[in-house]
Amino acid sequence: MPYTLDQFVADARAALQAENNANGREKVRLLVEKLLQNQDFVAATFPVEATVGRHKVHEEPDQGFVVLAHVTGDAGKSPPHDHGSSWAVYGQVSGYTDMTVWKRTDGGSGGGEATLEKVNGYRLNPGQVGRYDVGDVHSIAFPDGARFLRVTGQDLDYVERLKYDAEAGKAIVIGSASAQ
Repeated sequence: MPYTLDQFVADARAALQAENNANGREKVRLLVEKLLQNQDFVAATFPVEATVGRHKVHEEPDQGFVVLAHVTGDAGKSPPHDHGSSWAVYGQVSGYTDMTVWKRTDGGSGGGEATLEKVNGYRLNPGQVGRYDVGDVHSIAFPDGARFLRVTGQDLDYVERLKYDAEAGKAIVIGSASAQ
């Protein structure tokens, strides 16, 4: 029997209730891997004729996590950004996403002058899943038509976050999903 969205939600809720920390979030990452193996779920959530954009699949009222389907049209990339007090798990469905991990090196934590250093980079291919914990800074780049599932610890429309302009040496406070 394939692993369903309902099973994922129940298991993720239980994992985060038991451990609302990096260990619990790693369990959610592993559960996303399991969910993406269900081709019926993938086909229903990312149909061929899906509208380009970010689509809310589920919002968990108890734990607050949100499951989003991202359907891209043209290739794109985000500036380096964090998810503030939230975390994110990215699961690749089609195409790929190049992930770059950054470290803030100026000792600051808010908006204003900021310097970043690239720490790591890797590619998520279909079925692969990456996790960014609270405060982790990353950027993404993807080709035309890439699709990915993203689970965030909270609705990012209501979380103060930072995006970075590395060339200008600035951290910019944002309060909506405009970083991606």
